[in-house]
Amino acid sequence: MTNSKALCSTFLINFLLFFSMVSASYYENLSPTHLGFKEEKLTHIRFFFHDIVTGPKPTMVISVESPLKGSSKSPLPFGSIVVLEDPLTLGPELDSKLIGKAQGFYITVAQEAELYLELIMGMTFTFMEGKFNGSTITVMGRNTISSPVREMPITGGTGAFRFARGFVQPKTHQVDYYKGDAVVEYNVYVFHYSSTSSSQEVFSDGTQFMADPILSKN
Repeated sequence: MTNSKALCSTFLINFLLFFSMVSASYYENLSPTHLGFKEEKLTHIRFFFHDIVTGPKPTMVISVESPLKGSSKSPLPFGSIVVLEDPLTLGPELDSKLIGKAQGFYITVAQEAELYLELIMGMTFTFMEGKFNGSTITVMGRNTISSPVREMPITGGTGAFRFARGFVQPKTHQVDYYKGDAVVEYNVYVFHYSSTSSSQEVFSDGTQFMADPILSKN
């Protein structure tokens, strides 16, 4: 009888332990302060993006050519895939202060066989200067080159831009539709948690990396 009770007790304990392990949650809810984040900011960053096709060192390559090549008036016919590593500068001139680079791809998605470009772009902006040195912002979206101002969503970020959300507005500054060279002004509006207090970086030559927090949440 004693052995039976002992066996029943052992079985019950093992059952409860097993049940508690099975029902244990694999996730937990956290406050941002758990990771050291205290304040969410909306920051505006402005820079110029250089997509260079000509010259000795192009910053983009056509990794997949469209089967429509030769029969389309478009410089990048429907289905072309381009891989890029483009410099990001403070001003529109290529020799302006380099503050980062854009790495990613774009795919032409417009079937019209005209001098027209409609892209799906996915790329990461990596900053290499100032308070955001080493941090990144990733965007993914539709970019209709013929529109004066476009809009693409921010899908995430790293470093100072962890939990990033927001949007970017590309605006063509200069483009050669036949050669492909382009300079694009980017205005970035990004919500993120920041651990720094300064709002802009001034370099030794007097130029400024525009990074203005335009809204804060307490």
